Amino acid sequence: MKQIILLAAVLAAMSLAAGCDDDSVAPANHIYQLVAAYPNLTFVQPVDCQNAGDGSDRVFVVERRGTVKVFANEETVAAAKTFLDISGNVHNAGLEQGLLGLAFHPDYAANGRFFVYYTVAGGDNRLSRFEVSATNPDSTDQSTETVLMTFTKTASNHNGGQLAFGPDGFLYVAVGDGGGAGDPDDNAQDLTTVFGTILRLDVDSNSQGNYGIPDTNPFALNIKGYRPEIYAYGLRNPWRFSFDPVTGRLYAGDVGQGKWEEIDIIDIGGNYGWDCFEGAHEYDAGGADPGAPSPLCDTLKTAIDPIYEYPHADGNVSVTGGHVYRGPTVTSLEGVYLFADYNTGLIWGIEYDGSSVSPVIDVADSPGRISAFGVDEAGELYICDFDAGGAATRVYKLKQTAE
Repeated sequence: MKQIILLAAVLAAMSLAAGCDDDSVAPANHIYQLVAAYPNLTFVQPVDCQNAGDGSDRVFVVERRGTVKVFANEETVAAAKTFLDISGNVHNAGLEQGLLGLAFHPDYAANGRFFVYYTVAGGDNRLSRFEVSATNPDSTDQSTETVLMTFTKTASNHNGGQLAFGPDGFLYVAVGDGGGAGDPDDNAQDLTTVFGTILRLDVDSNSQGNYGIPDTNPFALNIKGYRPEIYAYGLRNPWRFSFDPVTGRLYAGDVGQGKWEEIDIIDIGGNYGWDCFEGAHEYDAGGADPGAPSPLCDTLKTAIDPIYEYPHADGNVSVTGGHVYRGPTVTSLEGVYLFADYNTGLIWGIEYDGSSVSPVIDVADSPGRISAFGVDEAGELYICDFDAGGAATRVYKLKQTAE
């Protein structure tokens, strides 16, 4: 059995506060509360929140249906514009499908390029590049779409979808294990497939068609037919990852099967164990967890433990990875990695020093379900509230309410 690196038990989760409205959520025992960041704006199933890094201080909110909204980063902003609308090409019949990720090129201010990850008709996932309109900075020239990769799938779930540029200037892409309970296709331990991985691409090269392979990728030489795009593997459904701008560490929340949710530090070439392990525990395919572990588990020698895990208890069943707080407002959270459980809306925090993790901080409660965290150009943190029924929701930020 894998050895647990750190404290593995989470504080007992609390029920959602009753009687809270959409503008302010402050359970009595939390130090922080969520307040509406933009009280005049609502969104339909937001799944990502980004900034362009171009000095404009605009905020971009991704809606699962296939649209990206853009607006000034001002509390009193009255309306949002549609930056991108590919809803006619986006397939979102399954709740985990849709437009799932957005990342702006590090040199976006000069080249106007950005990248999206979405589900197409038939259920496959697509990674594409677009360019901003030459005449309107708040709109996309949709004729510029260039498809970089297509991920052919047989199941609707476990799509991943997070996109982010690392400190190295390369594009990192989260890809789920292909779907189905228990990784039935044994993808996550199979290095000849891209499923169950985080990829790293050189989008300024065209050696592979519309992208290139960084020379330092662990399988860049295509050893044994392994996919050279792979940066790390052995993941189930990495739902939201982020880089800490101070340390450069890559944090990821990986959604568990039936018992454990985990936070990982993603290292180059790392194997995170799925579906041999769920969290730091040998994966048990019995009972409600179908899908036998991969035959490759028989020869697995090492796998990387999560830096933090929590059990399925009190309704907590699906982790949403977040960010290390580096914003200017809630300075008491400086250096704390914030994450949430999608199902309960509870937000927690941990501090990781490279070898150990502090006890979990019970940060705040959400009025709904948390699908994503994001930051603006100043590093301030935002939280996306997702309604599975499609009702309008808000984007929140944190406010300290007590010492």
